[in-house]
Amino acid sequence: MSKVTPATRALAAAGVAFTVHAYDYDPDAESIGLQAAAALGEDPSRVLKTLMAQVDGKPVCVIVPSDQEVSMKKLAAAVGGKSAQMMKPPEAERLTGYKVGGISPFGQRKQVPTVIEQSALAHDLVYLNGGQRGLQVRLRPADVQRVLKAIVADVLA
Repeated sequence: MSKVTPATRALAAAGVAFTVHAYDYDPDAESIGLQAAAALGEDPSRVLKTLMAQVDGKPVCVIVPSDQEVSMKKLAAAVGGKSAQMMKPPEAERLTGYKVGGISPFGQRKQVPTVIEQSALAHDLVYLNGGQRGLQVRLRPADVQRVLKAIVADVLA
């Protein structure tokens, strides 16, 4: 497994301090985020999942704790839209350049508006996908917000 991905290159280029953590990815896991948290021995609220959605037909990246679900109504409101829905996996893969289960908010093919769940900022350090299945990066949530120019909002269901 390569520990250099578009995501890690983007973080390094932005001057962000981060560490890389590999784990045994289970493609059959019911929840990829919860499986990652268990494999890393971390609280699921610190292991964030990256989801791709569409708000009024436009792509949006949303980052939430792995043990939570997104409220589509709150997500739409966070970016000034009317309605939101999850993006279909093939579309998310084409847009981001990553495979589902390995989608990182960093180093995507095309930067799209990003929303981070406000509760994630309460932690000193969080984990996010590092750009491939079985790879997480650990960094400060404030750095996530800064690098992605993310909107901070309550988007939990």
